[in-house]
Amino acid sequence: MTRPDASLPAWEPKNLPPPSRPNRRRFLASAAAAATTPWVLSARGRAAEDQEKGEAKPPITRKIKLGLVGCGGRGRWIANLFREHGGYEMHAVADYFPKVAEQAGDALGVEKARRFSSLSGYARLIESGVEAVALETPPYFFPEHARAAVEAGLHVYMAKPVAVDVPGCLVIDKAGKQASAEGQCFLVDYQVPTDPHNREVVKRIHAGGLKQITLIDSWYLASQFPDPPLTDTIASRLRHLIWVNDVAIGGSYHVNACIHAVQAAMWIAGARPVAAVGESRRCRPDPHGDSRDIYSITYTFEDGLIVHHRGRHVNDGTGFDVGCYCYGHGAAARIGYTGRAYVRGGPKHYGGGPIRSLYEAGARRNIDTFYRNIVRERFENPTLRDGVDAALATILGREACRRRTRLTMKELLAENKRLKVDLRGLET
Repeated sequence: MTRPDASLPAWEPKNLPPPSRPNRRRFLASAAAAATTPWVLSARGRAAEDQEKGEAKPPITRKIKLGLVGCGGRGRWIANLFREHGGYEMHAVADYFPKVAEQAGDALGVEKARRFSSLSGYARLIESGVEAVALETPPYFFPEHARAAVEAGLHVYMAKPVAVDVPGCLVIDKAGKQASAEGQCFLVDYQVPTDPHNREVVKRIHAGGLKQITLIDSWYLASQFPDPPLTDTIASRLRHLIWVNDVAIGGSYHVNACIHAVQAAMWIAGARPVAAVGESRRCRPDPHGDSRDIYSITYTFEDGLIVHHRGRHVNDGTGFDVGCYCYGHGAAARIGYTGRAYVRGGPKHYGGGPIRSLYEAGARRNIDTFYRNIVRERFENPTLRDGVDAALATILGREACRRRTRLTMKELLAENKRLKVDLRGLET
C-alpha cells in the first residue's frame, strides 16, 4: 500500500513584492487570540453528508481553474485525481525545481507560459488566472502559500500538516477564517474522517455507544524516508520526502506522519489536548536530519481523558499500520487508516467493515467535497479546525518529547516559537 504521507516536494516562499505582502507581526497578533481557545473538532460538513446519503455527484456545470503548487510525487498524483474528477482544469503548476515543473506541465497539459519555478513560483502561479490552488509542498511553506492564496481571493486545498510550528498554525487559522468570511473554500486533506465505516463508528461513539470513553490508544507504524548527508543548501532536502527528516522543513515524523492517528483520536475525543508528556529517539541508521523516529506520547484532555500514542518510523519489515482504539464501559471501538472500523458491544454495536484504499479513496472524496463546496457556495470550511488543532497537538507532542517534560498547550501557544529554515543559496 502506498503510504499516506508520501507527498513529494516543491517550493517557494518569502520574497514577495511589498504590495502583496501584509505585515506579518500584525497578521500573527490578530490570529493569536483566536488560536488560544480550544476548538471542538467538527464533522466534515454538508458535502460529506451528501455523499453518505448517496447523493450523486453534482453535474459538472463548469471547470474550476486549478493551480498545483508542488509537483513532486504526491503533487502529480493528486493532480491526476483532480483531472479525473472532471470539474477541474489544470491551469498552472509551480515547483522549486524547473525540471520538475516542466515535467508536470507536460504530463498535465499545462501551457509552458504557466509553468513556474524557484522560491517565488507560487506567487506567479497565484497571479496566472487560477481560481483555486492545491498546495502539496513541504509544510514549512504552507502558511505563506495559503495566506497569499486567500489574500488573492482563491480557494485553497492543502495537504497536512498545515504548519511545522505555532506561528505557522496561527497564519493558517487566520487565513482559513478569512476565507470563510469572504466566500472562499479552504479544505485540509485528511482521509481518515472520510471513510464511511470510520464515520459511522465515531457517530455511534458520540451518541453514547461507549457510555464513557476511558482511554484512547493511537498508533502510526511505518518505514522511514531517505536521509542522506546534508549539503551546502537545503535544495538537496527538497525531494523524495527527505524533508520529513528535518523538523523545521517537514515538522518531524510525528507532525508529518503520526498526525493521521492523532487527528483520528482527537476526532473521537471531540477536542484538542491540554498537555503532553513523552519520550522519543532516533533509531534510523546514519541519520542526518534532526527528527526523531520513535515516539511514545501521552496526551491529556480537559475532562481527564488520556490518549496514548506510539509512533514507529524505521525499516523493520513489519509493514504499515495506522489506527486508533477507543475503550469504554462494556464496549470498545476502532477506526483507522488500515484494517477495520467497528464498535464491539454496548448499545450501539456495529459490525463495521474494512477500510479500503483510503489513501486514494479519501483524496477522491475530499476533491469531490472541495468541488461541491465551491459550486454550491458552502464556505463553513470545517476541516480548518481539524487541520490546525491536529497540527498544534502533534507539535505539542514533538516538543514535550524533545524537552522530556510535561508541556501544556497553553505554554506552547504562549511561547509562539517560530522554526527557521536557512534559504540562502536557493533560487528566488
